[in-house]
Amino acid sequence: KQWYQRRVAITAGNMDIVPKDLNNIRACMMCSLLKNADQFILDGCDNCDQWLNMRSNRDRVMDCTSPNYEGMIALTNPDESWVARWQRIRSFTRGMYAVSVMGKLPSYIQRELERQGIKYKSRDLGI
Repeated sequence: KQWYQRRVAITAGNMDIVPKDLNNIRACMMCSLLKNADQFILDGCDNCDQWLNMRSNRDRVMDCTSPNYEGMIALTNPDESWVARWQRIRSFTRGMYAVSVMGKLPSYIQRELERQGIKYKSRDLGI
């Protein structure tokens, strides 16, 4: 019962980050966060939107996310998770993440990030 209460407390404030259903899930190409396309359009990326500006921009969501990904990680306690450290998602918000995201950001977005001093590293383990 204590484990369940802790789990509920951890996830209670972050239900908007978890994909609403398994249809049309996309992964952010910068941080690998998984959300439905509509969630990305409505709220942007909870980790990267200050740089990627996906909120309220369908075209930008399609450019910065991918429907092709492998694996899922439920990140509930980033500070204590060895998986979060291994996946380079330790400083990110709680939520669902892809293990690998196929593809990479378009070159014009990579140039925008570079101008902002942000180093982009593809989340595609196949590259």
